[in-house]
Amino acid sequence: MTTNLSRRSLLALGAGLGVGLSASTMLGDSALAKAPKLGTQTPYWHRFILGDAEVTVVSDGPLPLGDPSGTFTGVPKEEVKKMLADNFLNPDNVVLEQNSPIVNTGDKLILFDTGMGTSKAFGPTTGQQQKSMAAAGIKASDIDAVVCSHAHIDHIGGLVGADDKPLFPNAQVYIAQSDFDFWTDEGKLGSPLKDFILHARKNLMPVRDRIVFIKDNQEFLPGVTALSAPGHTVGHTIFMVSSKGKSFCFLGDLSHHAVLLLEKPRMEFSYDSDPKQAAASRVKMLDMLAAQKIPVMSYHFAWPGYGHVAKNGDGFRYYPEPMNMQL
Repeated sequence: MTTNLSRRSLLALGAGLGVGLSASTMLGDSALAKAPKLGTQTPYWHRFILGDAEVTVVSDGPLPLGDPSGTFTGVPKEEVKKMLADNFLNPDNVVLEQNSPIVNTGDKLILFDTGMGTSKAFGPTTGQQQKSMAAAGIKASDIDAVVCSHAHIDHIGGLVGADDKPLFPNAQVYIAQSDFDFWTDEGKLGSPLKDFILHARKNLMPVRDRIVFIKDNQEFLPGVTALSAPGHTVGHTIFMVSSKGKSFCFLGDLSHHAVLLLEKPRMEFSYDSDPKQAAASRVKMLDMLAAQKIPVMSYHFAWPGYGHVAKNGDGFRYYPEPMNMQL
């Protein structure tokens, strides 16, 4: 005979026995056992397979932008806040991630973008890339190539350490020449871009002899092709990464936000050098990626930033890829 006891019938049984027997007593003292709070988080890396390549995503940590008003423009600020709230996001503080894929092709170990490094311009939560790499079992000295989508502070900031020495001693560095020239120009030190110029020079000049300039549609490393997507910066570039018939596109800063700049891709972003050109590049590239159903890896989307984009009315929708824990 099989007996099914609900919680109600169990409590009734205890009361009916008239002995003050509690459910916890019947189930044993272990029901009340308390474990100490651990106060730790999961490691900040994620790994998956792409054809014959192994991809490890590492994080430089959350990057808070604060109030979206004035940063995301071209749409009434009340509408921007509603878009965030409707997607269960803080309407008063936009927080971006910093996701860098490291692609092991078997012959090359390739890192895309390097985070904020020692700069705390956006607060204390950044600068975690080296720690994330170590947790993932990857040594900076084993990196063969560092590929930079552009020369903004949060993408090239980890090329050198606090001592101004290169953190990737055996790596060549790849970037568009137009971006290198623009952001290392000493003539701009008297402009509002001063902090960005200083930061770019601090990180790029010590590796100047290792820099290789890349061009649009160039396969400059096996399985890695540059696609020019200007506007965010003059030489902003995204990258198609392929192995054995499988591909994903590293978006760099094509879109900073999976809701705001996808639902309304022509919304402008204040950190863009040319906001209208950036919006045009965003629409063009996302149209292509959605039509061809190519997975994307976004530097600033929620961790780990890997998924798909699909057309959604006049804009797009981002679908995160489930994190498969098996390799």
